[in-house]
Amino acid sequence: MGSGQVTSSVPSESSGFQGKHVTVAGLGVSGVPAAKVLHARGAIVTVVNDGDDARAREQAAELEALGITVRLGDGATLPEGTELIVTAPGWKPDKPLFTAAAEAGVPIWGDVELAWRLRGPDAAPWLAVTGTNGKTTTVQMLASILKAAGLRTAAVGNIGVSVLDAVLGDTEYDVLAVELSSYQLHWAPSLRAHSGAVLNLAPDHLDWHGSMEAYAADKGRIYEGNRVACVYNVADKRTEDLVREADVEEGCRAVGFTLGAPAPSQLGVVDGILVDRAFVENRHKNAQELAEVGDVNPPAPHNIANALAAAALARSFGVPATAVRDGLRAFRPDAHRIAHVADIDEVAYVDDSKATNTHAAEASLAAYESIVWIAGGLAKGAVFDELVAASAKRLRGAVLIGADRALIREALARHAPEVPVVDLDRTDTGAMLQAVTEAKKLARPGDTVLLAPACASMDMFTNYNQRGDAFAAAVRELGA
Repeated sequence: MGSGQVTSSVPSESSGFQGKHVTVAGLGVSGVPAAKVLHARGAIVTVVNDGDDARAREQAAELEALGITVRLGDGATLPEGTELIVTAPGWKPDKPLFTAAAEAGVPIWGDVELAWRLRGPDAAPWLAVTGTNGKTTTVQMLASILKAAGLRTAAVGNIGVSVLDAVLGDTEYDVLAVELSSYQLHWAPSLRAHSGAVLNLAPDHLDWHGSMEAYAADKGRIYEGNRVACVYNVADKRTEDLVREADVEEGCRAVGFTLGAPAPSQLGVVDGILVDRAFVENRHKNAQELAEVGDVNPPAPHNIANALAAAALARSFGVPATAVRDGLRAFRPDAHRIAHVADIDEVAYVDDSKATNTHAAEASLAAYESIVWIAGGLAKGAVFDELVAASAKRLRGAVLIGADRALIREALARHAPEVPVVDLDRTDTGAMLQAVTEAKKLARPGDTVLLAPACASMDMFTNYNQRGDAFAAAVRELGA
């Protein structure tokens, strides 16, 4: 872990936009507030957007009423005179607009970078979280722990609450729990968190980043300039490697979390107790009890890891052990994240529709001993051999749905040929009820019927929420 002369924050640039020609790339949840903020600070703002649908025209009208120029249907051409681009996080780095900007020497920021630079001198520090899976849950746990400690905080960022709104709003915070995607980190070069965590790394969004190495490097940006702690996953060496490569402030420490007994400078689990051997005096001999495994909801292994990461960040901010326990007890996970729906004939039905990639599905499957697995959807280029091989011994059966179910069926044939498979070739609204009905036929008392699709949902559903709702409704109908 490198140590450089990195400042912990960037001076506020609230007054630095007067008369500056700024191009905002993309409308949506980040582009519209960014355009408004820049316009209010005197910038000459032009918004460019690839799409020209009804929603875009509605947003464009709102901005044009303020005197902001909007170009719909043309996100490729760099507006003349542009001195800065502020982009929506999802815009790929290889877009022609950015190529033109690079050739013209125009800097590119994301909305997170803009928010960071607009912070006041006494702004709340950020405790930042990224990773392939578990970000939202960890940030929500962290916010719950911070609130239990009596701190004014909010869960913001990729979680759906704009970090710009949090930074520029009227509410004064002591500290912010910030979820950051790899996209957001890519466009946030000057971000310097109080402490940051990378929960895990698995192939995802490689079409956007171009390679696993580029994806990991963008995740690793969360550690740059950390002041107190770089939190990493002991079970995922790549996260520790990112800590070693980071340039941090003098005195910043590497802090690991593990589901096993922790070494010094780690948090872990001993006899069902979450313990801290990082933020205690004489950590080579002492440990601090934080909470019981039963205080984590639900106490699945990957969720305990999330809790340990949240606890590490909170402890880096000086939060007492009792607040960790109270915050974890108060936390309630969002819907469709390993959520218990019902028990029918001694079989548990669990909705983890949020498990939209193989890494998340593997963590979900690891939480149960005997499973009838409902899986499938849009694979997004994923392969399933490693997932099936790791989970085969837990599978009682599998029910496959969705456009790319054949990829999972073939992996099951290679690595779990003895597991019975039901392949549903239908995408209508009754498909999920049939999937649950077929799963019930395969299940035995003590089993878990688990929706952990390992795929995106958009072939059959609007989003993973709708898919999870359909599963829960089917389970309730079956129970009735």
